Amino acid sequence: MKRHAVVQTIGVSDAWRSWIAENLILGSRPDTLAGILIQSGIGARDAHAEIAAALHSPYLKGVSRLHNRLAKRDWVIGIQSQLNRLAPVELPRRARLSGAEFLDQHYRRNLPVIITGMLDDCAARGKWTLDYLGAQLGDRMVEVQFGRSADPDYEMNSQSHKRRMRFGEYVALVRDSGHTNDFYMTANNDGQNRESLQELMADVPPLPEYLNPEGRGFFWFGPAGTITPFHHDLTNNFMIQIAGRKRVRLIAPCDTPKLYNQRHCFTPVDGRNIDLQRFPMMADVPVIDCVLEPGEILFLPVGWWHFVEALDITITISATHFKWDNDFYSRYPNNHDF
Repeated sequence: MKRHAVVQTIGVSDAWRSWIAENLILGSRPDTLAGILIQSGIGARDAHAEIAAALHSPYLKGVSRLHNRLAKRDWVIGIQSQLNRLAPVELPRRARLSGAEFLDQHYRRNLPVIITGMLDDCAARGKWTLDYLGAQLGDRMVEVQFGRSADPDYEMNSQSHKRRMRFGEYVALVRDSGHTNDFYMTANNDGQNRESLQELMADVPPLPEYLNPEGRGFFWFGPAGTITPFHHDLTNNFMIQIAGRKRVRLIAPCDTPKLYNQRHCFTPVDGRNIDLQRFPMMADVPVIDCVLEPGEILFLPVGWWHFVEALDITITISATHFKWDNDFYSRYPNNHDF
């Protein structure tokens, strides 16, 4: 007597319902989606019934109207992206750019620029050697990000990589480590380091042409090889380069729809090697490359995606305390997991 195998089917979970809704909104064919559900173990009758229910749902129709408005918004944003591809986009260098020119040509227009000549008399550039930092501040307790190499999402998980140590010990690590991304002192460590390293900021010019004199910057210090993956900031930002060189890659905000951004201000696109098979929409996205030299200031406008790689031992001061309105965070979406 032959025994017939019993085919086990699974029910349609809420996770599958979310998947159905998302793919219908994105334009997938209902019969294609039904085939995937069936292949995944859902009974044919249930699969077709669930998709039919979704197609007739007033909730889905409401979301479709919202999707159409967002599609129109993406079209408007895409106009600038298309125009950017008409000619190579280069990052200008401007010597001693006045505050008025900076505001008119870059800050209010959301355009990056490298400013030169403003740090020619900066005391920190000649003073902040590794020997000086270790000797003067070596006993101070500081906070550093550690264990980055073992975590592919180290930037998103930065809170779990904090370690306290003496500054002199960290300076020695930076000196002796060679090329590594395993540890880095960043703005995320500022809560501890602001007080420990406060006298260093007296060696950095206040730049009153651009910055509010009542604010202060954030201290970044690490070995060659440190990498900050592609992300965008929620404010305008200065990168004030004190020591060492940094390779910076920039992508305009208008290309955000092609950056596969699904969590907060991050993207899975790797700036070291953009994988076009995995991320095909990146194929026509202009990427601006530059090397930020010691004594230069890079203006990173709010919303611009940037990838940063240290080519040498580097010290950078980042600043957000501009003289002009820099509050863009207040209107940032509360739900960071898209």
